[in-house]
Amino acid sequence: MRRGSIVQLIVIGVLAGAIASAFALIPGWLPQPASREAGRIDFVFWFVTGICIFVFSIVAAVSVFAVWKFRAKPDDDSDGPPIHGHTGLEILWTAVPTLLVTSIAIVSAIVLAKDDAEGANPLRVDVTAQQFFWSYRYPEYGNKASDILRLPVNRSVVLRMTSKDVIHSFWVPEFRQKQDVVPGIHPTLHITPNRVGTYPVVCTELCGVGHALMRSRVIVMKAGAFAKWAAKKGPS
Repeated sequence: MRRGSIVQLIVIGVLAGAIASAFALIPGWLPQPASREAGRIDFVFWFVTGICIFVFSIVAAVSVFAVWKFRAKPDDDSDGPPIHGHTGLEILWTAVPTLLVTSIAIVSAIVLAKDDAEGANPLRVDVTAQQFFWSYRYPEYGNKASDILRLPVNRSVVLRMTSKDVIHSFWVPEFRQKQDVVPGIHPTLHITPNRVGTYPVVCTELCGVGHALMRSRVIVMKAGAFAKWAAKKGPS
C-alpha cells in the first residue's frame, strides 16, 4: 500500500475516533457516583469504551476507504480480481481481539473481587423484593423495618436479598452495582456509600404488570443521623 493511502486511512480513523469519543464523553451518560465501588465500575466502563472506540476507528477507516477508493462504476457488473488469504494478517486480527477480550476479562475480574470485599464492621441489611415493592430490615437494630433504604455514609454495607415471588433485580444507578434476586436464592451485595443524598432504587428485571412502578429510595445519611433514626422505635 502506498504511503498516501496509509495517511488517508489514518486521517479517516482519527476522525472516526474523534466523533465516537465525542458521543461517548459529551452527553454525560453516567450519573454522579455515590459509592466507592462505583469508581472501579466506571473504570471498567471507560476501559471497554476506549477499546470499542479503537476498534470502531479501524473498521470505519477501512470501510470508508474501501467504498471511496474501490467502488465500482455504475454500469460495472463484473467480478473483481481474485484474491488470496494473507496468513500473517489473519493471525494478527485473531490475536489482537483475543488480547483485548482477555484484558477486559482480567480487569473485570479484579474489579468484581475488590467490590465484593467487605470492609470492617459492615452494616447488614435484609432486602425483600415482592411484586411490586421493596422493603428493608436491619437485624442489628432489632430487625427494624423500613420502606426506604437508609444507609450511613462511608460505612461498609452488606445487603442480603430475598424474593417472595418472581425474579427481581436491585439497582441504584449512583451505586452502579446491580443484583438479580431469584426466589430461593439469597445473594448479597456489598456497597460503601460515600456521598450523602437521596437516590432511586430501581427493579431492572421484568417482574409483572407493575414492574415500571417498582421503585423505592435509598437515603445516605451522616453517621449520627443514621444512628438517631435507627434508635427510634417502630417502622419508618
